[in-house]
Amino acid sequence: MRMAELSAESGVPVATVKYYLREGLLPPGERTSPNQARYSAAHVQRLRLIKALTEVGGLSLASVGAVLSAIDGDETPHRTMGVVQQELAGTPPKVSDEDAEWASGRLADLMRRHGWKVHPPEHRTMANLVAALATARELGQETLTERLEEYADLAMHVAELDVQVVARLTSIDNIIEAGLVATVLGDRIFAGLRHLAQEQVSRKVLGGG
Repeated sequence: MRMAELSAESGVPVATVKYYLREGLLPPGERTSPNQARYSAAHVQRLRLIKALTEVGGLSLASVGAVLSAIDGDETPHRTMGVVQQELAGTPPKVSDEDAEWASGRLADLMRRHGWKVHPPEHRTMANLVAALATARELGQETLTERLEEYADLAMHVAELDVQVVARLTSIDNIIEAGLVATVLGDRIFAGLRHLAQEQVSRKVLGGG
């Protein structure tokens, strides 16, 4: 297909497609002349993936580039998903050293009890978790942190569902892309379902219209 057809099929404007090509986010098409190229269904799929990562996942183009490089590289699906999670985590907010130390201890104890790998402080997911726990303590909402075991159990259940979806696939490319989608879109889906569930429980427990 031509550039115009690629744009129409993917829903991405021609100018944006050209930008992605220049930045290396989209692989070049097959040259048919000095000024023309032919594109395939794989290009459509890549554009839709970029669109999902930026518009639904909220990733910056720099993060998308890091994720796509991992997908196109020789890393295992497990390591590729690690890159995805790090990019999704973003830059953690600053918290006081005292609260961070307290939160780090709580989190490390939890992970050891569950047999999870304890990551170093610079690990973005860990750093964001520490910041969230520290902020809860700072706000006097330590009751939230007292339910960490239950949250961890729920997280493990959701993670098992995510991986089961991916494990059924046979192609490495499909496994990586499905894992990526499960991580990025799964976060949004679960957050939305959680909010809807909170609305129902709040109505029952707290009352109100």
